[in-house]
Amino acid sequence: MKIDKVLYRAHAQATGGRDGRAVVPESNLVFKLTTPRELGGPGGEGANPEQPFAAGFSACFLGALKFVAAQNKIAIPADASIEGSVGIGAVPTGFGIEVELEISLPGMPREATRSLIQKAEVVCPYANATRGNIDVTFTLV
Repeated sequence: MKIDKVLYRAHAQATGGRDGRAVVPESNLVFKLTTPRELGGPGGEGANPEQPFAAGFSACFLGALKFVAAQNKIAIPADASIEGSVGIGAVPTGFGIEVELEISLPGMPREATRSLIQKAEVVCPYANATRGNIDVTFTLV
């Protein structure tokens, strides 16, 4: 799907691969990267590429939920949250990822919440980017 007009463009630079570092210049965000033990690395202090992806997808999807809720004049609870997890494993051509988003909208009726999740999945850029490419599971908690 081609974007008609880019409204914002983020930038980051990675060096050293999974055992290097990543820098986001606009926000002075610096990640020391470390390969997890489960993938044969030392683990320990440092992030891996799946962690910021989980954080980004979670934040973006919560933003999409707020957007569609506002369109439908529905209040999202102040303590709404999404816990994202990204799994990585072997596929026939190398490695692939999967995502689970555990969505918490305390006090909202489940049917209304399910409807908002379906609508948010249509507008969320991460959901649009991953649809048909990786398994994404939305779990209402």
